[in-house]
Amino acid sequence: MSETLYLVGGAIRDEMLGLPVHERDWVITGATPQALLDRGYRQVGASFPVFLHPDTNEEYALARTERKQGRGYHGFTVDFDPGIRIEQDLERRDLTINAMARGPGGELVDPYGGAQDLQDRVLRHVSPAFSEDPLRVLRVARFAARFAGLGFTVHEDTRALMDGLVQEGELDHLVPERAWTEVRKAMHSPQPSIFIEVLRDCGALAVLLPEVEALFGVPQNAQYHPEIDTGAHTMMALDAAARLESSEDARVAVLLHDLGKGLTPDEELPSHHGHETAGLPLVESVCERFRVPNATRRTALQVCEFHLRCHGILEARPATVMRLLDGLDAIRKPDISDFLAACKADYQGRSGWEQRDYPQAERLLAALAAARAVQSKTLVDQGLTGPALGEALRGARIEAIGNLPVKPGQ
Repeated sequence: MSETLYLVGGAIRDEMLGLPVHERDWVITGATPQALLDRGYRQVGASFPVFLHPDTNEEYALARTERKQGRGYHGFTVDFDPGIRIEQDLERRDLTINAMARGPGGELVDPYGGAQDLQDRVLRHVSPAFSEDPLRVLRVARFAARFAGLGFTVHEDTRALMDGLVQEGELDHLVPERAWTEVRKAMHSPQPSIFIEVLRDCGALAVLLPEVEALFGVPQNAQYHPEIDTGAHTMMALDAAARLESSEDARVAVLLHDLGKGLTPDEELPSHHGHETAGLPLVESVCERFRVPNATRRTALQVCEFHLRCHGILEARPATVMRLLDGLDAIRKPDISDFLAACKADYQGRSGWEQRDYPQAERLLAALAAARAVQSKTLVDQGLTGPALGEALRGARIEAIGNLPVKPGQ
């Protein structure tokens, strides 16, 4: 049986959409693992026959079929017999727009209507096998966010399958790291709010991120939040973070920054006094549940606790500014760009506030530079040591912050 090489998946989809192609995946029919190993390919992973090309390092997979035997990521039996055809391999994929291939002569293999769905701007499942992997609920939501600007929507039949996966409890069996990978990728989309909205529409948000689901319908003070609804504000802030081209960590922090507002007693609404500290255990819970990297967790906790202090820095006393810098541990770790980006996105993520300036960021950076410019050597030369040295150093830093010029508008 002769081998045939096919370019598959996202590379074809993006090419047909006129988008840049950043990586290429390949499928080989008529081959065996040993044949590829003999040619210098390097196998990665134990579950599936995926190989890295010895020269390009691109991924090459043997054509395979899958059959669900149990729950969870490992509940599949995989067959990669050399007789499996490319059409069979494509059938196991999630969406029709991802289930196309190009053969060695450039011919398009499109057995499930992916090209038409690209033209119609619809995200549609390939087959009923879609329901065998609950991660596909998150993947559909992620593609909806990624391609929302092109007019893509989720097909009603696919949405019904997503509803079913949620109702049957399949999302309870997701591997945390795999789920977080989809959340993380969705944060990079031009409209991350669409990811959350699609999950919410099928009931998945209440299962995966109940802390975020709880924000919808919670009112805020209209003076500071003309959009009123806390969930709506979070979505606007997420999209503001995308417009600002902020980092992944900053966008995650924006998603989680107001979780404490979901705990405010009804009798206190629309005020949310103390929501910053109330939200910290919830941020910790989300990060623990999804095994979020420590750097991302740190930024999310900082933004949750200190975003209001950053918003008010223009009116803050020098000692108050210094307490904020201490809370951020900014003297030792002066890169606070993610914190400031998240705070700016929170500030601009409100109805009518989208284009407002955020001079608070410049002010805090100036205060940090002034505080860090104070050297302890002069104080040591004066004979200060121990607690006295620390107190004098802090006082000198506060004085340096107080000596900063106030610019117009600040």
